[in-house]
Amino acid sequence: MDHAADVPDVFDPRIYAAGIPHERYRLLRERHPVAWQPEPEIQGWPAGPGFWAVTRHADVVRVLRDHGTYSSWLGATQIRDPDPADLPFLRRTMLNQDPPEHGRLRRLVSRAFTPARVDAFAGRVRERARALLAAARRDAEDGSVDLVRAVTDEYALLNLTDLLGVPDADRALLLEWTVRIIGYQDPDDAPAPLLGPDGTPLNPRSPALLGEMFAYARDLADHKRAHPGDDVMTALAEAGLDPAELEMFFFLLTVAGNDTVRSAAPGGLLALAEAPDAYRLLAAGSVPFDRAVDELLRVHPPVLSFRRTAAVDTDLAGRPIRAGDKVVVFHASANHDERVFADPRRLDLARTPNPHVSFGDGPHVCLGAHFARLQLRTLYEEWCAAMPPPELAGPPRRLVSNFINGITRLPVRVSGRPG
Repeated sequence: MDHAADVPDVFDPRIYAAGIPHERYRLLRERHPVAWQPEPEIQGWPAGPGFWAVTRHADVVRVLRDHGTYSSWLGATQIRDPDPADLPFLRRTMLNQDPPEHGRLRRLVSRAFTPARVDAFAGRVRERARALLAAARRDAEDGSVDLVRAVTDEYALLNLTDLLGVPDADRALLLEWTVRIIGYQDPDDAPAPLLGPDGTPLNPRSPALLGEMFAYARDLADHKRAHPGDDVMTALAEAGLDPAELEMFFFLLTVAGNDTVRSAAPGGLLALAEAPDAYRLLAAGSVPFDRAVDELLRVHPPVLSFRRTAAVDTDLAGRPIRAGDKVVVFHASANHDERVFADPRRLDLARTPNPHVSFGDGPHVCLGAHFARLQLRTLYEEWCAAMPPPELAGPPRRLVSNFINGITRLPVRVSGRPG
């Protein structure tokens, strides 16, 4: 399939190390809202057949809502094609299923992941935010710290493990698994990839590389059946799931549940550091924190892209899509679509309405959105109460990834008076 000369590349994960490519997205929205993207070999990862990049808000929402046309099950939800031998395994998780099968699993986990159970952890979340921020101020060298290492990684991980009911001694395992699975495109963030017999890297989501996590999930479920608690893993262990479904739920909640806040929290603080006037309004109480959280999610969505596969021949924004084509939505581009958001590059913490797609849309809308918003709102509230205005003490470092909008280093000054 031809690739127009003026279509910018938004596939190469190395692009995102410099930041969200807003100008490339703008050009695509303006001239090529559904654009063909080649998939060359990059950093040892093999070339693929290419895909359609969807960048306008209306088209992104259309793809995410129309599961009959744009399937999660046919080719799973990552841009790169999985090994065909791994596809049946990947289809066990509800992330890679379509209704009606998806609905059965979602209903089961929804009973474990209720707003009431999440809200019961609000006090513990606030105590953790206060403790981590106080420790960051106390331990700062030259008045600054890396907020990712000092605050946000621990904050996201410990909140999630509290909710899941993971014992304290095992919590570092969850961060190790998350880094391996999410950061695999980043040579500086992830461990060296394991190579297959042909010398190409193995997909970190393949069953061969998830055995340790799955064995842990089975053992934890057995423990919860014998020693139940008021936590999500107890509820899942008692939900009547078969072992494979339980393993995949643990995988999904561990990785997606951790990395959503792990990416969004430093991203929101970076956005506030870069917009001091907006921060002053927030700290003065002039903007509701709930509304501010959604605007910070709009400008820094945790997830950059999700893939679907066309189930039938169709048409999208005037482009003919053939059955079997990969169709990839770009959340950060949709969140900056001038047709929906006035002055989208401006951080407007009072923006309303704010129909961002940072938690997706349609049947796969993020199940943990309520828990993520609770954590983000609490962290920003506690920052405004106890910390000085966020100010960068050095350049941030972003994750090399076309999937997760991660920040791996965020040096910020933490000495000074709150305000």
